[in-house]
Amino acid sequence: MNGSSRFDSRGAAALIGAVGLVASAWIAAGAARHFVDSRATITVTGSAKQTLTADRAIWRGVYSAEARDLPTAFGGLEASRRTVLGYLAQHGWSDSATTVSQVMTMPMYERSPNGMPTERIEGYRLMQTVEVRSNDVKRVGELARTSTELLRQGVRFESNAPEFGVSNLADLKKKMLAAATQDAKERAEEMAKNAGSKIGRLRGARMGVFQVTPAGSTDISDYGVNDTSALEKDITAVVSATFELR
Repeated sequence: MNGSSRFDSRGAAALIGAVGLVASAWIAAGAARHFVDSRATITVTGSAKQTLTADRAIWRGVYSAEARDLPTAFGGLEASRRTVLGYLAQHGWSDSATTVSQVMTMPMYERSPNGMPTERIEGYRLMQTVEVRSNDVKRVGELARTSTELLRQGVRFESNAPEFGVSNLADLKKKMLAAATQDAKERAEEMAKNAGSKIGRLRGARMGVFQVTPAGSTDISDYGVNDTSALEKDITAVVSATFELR
């Protein structure tokens, strides 16, 4: 009986000691984590900018026809379509580069003497959009400027402004993010050096929005800019990075 009591006492003491060691280790680990987390940090913003020329373009034009009845309006629209496509072919645009949309029909309502529309249809306006896509961006820009010649050929026609884009923008953004992060690191190193410190590991980073603006433009937006109007573009990437100080 005495032997069993001594064994139980020694076992209990050993268990308490083990629990104490675990608790001490946990407290020490927590203190170490707190020490690491409480280290001084520095947060800087880095950026990267690149100017490039768009390598793809889209142009759209709209032609229409009006008449009192649908068959006559459709006949006028078909005649305009042949004229427009003939004009594009004459200027070297192949069928593979050209797309014609479905016909959009808009009833035209009579108006009362006070100018308000009534429910009586007095005619129809039919419209179609022709679209040209090409990597020859300069030719597309020229087409947008000269296609109003179709007005002289009797086509009710409206030319839209061309849209210019960059085909490898997704890959370029990855490279620019890396460059912006490197710029942030160099800025942090310079600031830490001036304060008599050095930077340690990266604690966190946040990517800003991309700004794709006409070359030389200072326009920015909190939601990012994605310009399609300019042939020459500036693409800017921004990264906010936090580093440890040591």
